[in-house]
Amino acid sequence: MKLPLTTVEDAGLVIRAMRKHGGVRIDDFALTAKVSKQLMTDLENGKPTVQMGRVLRLLQGLGVHVTLEIPDAVGPTLALEQAKQRRRRAARPSAAGSASSDA
Repeated sequence: MKLPLTTVEDAGLVIRAMRKHGGVRIDDFALTAKVSKQLMTDLENGKPTVQMGRVLRLLQGLGVHVTLEIPDAVGPTLALEQAKQRRRRAARPSAAGSASSDA
């Protein structure tokens, strides 16, 4: 089943339905997901200010895959931005890289 994800409320409803389908209480799920019960409550009630990174991790943990559908015309621009991001990441000094050079 595919559902458009356009609001935090959409994500919250899916998470609530999956949690209830599994017969899991909200506080137990929050503990398992390593988030606060308040975050779970806010999310399930569609509070628009919940942290999207946490929402995405919760969805992934439930096996829900979120995709973005973008216009084909944006593809080349996106590819350029992704390449720039990879170059920036590669240029950053990494802690692991400097530690291994000491060995």
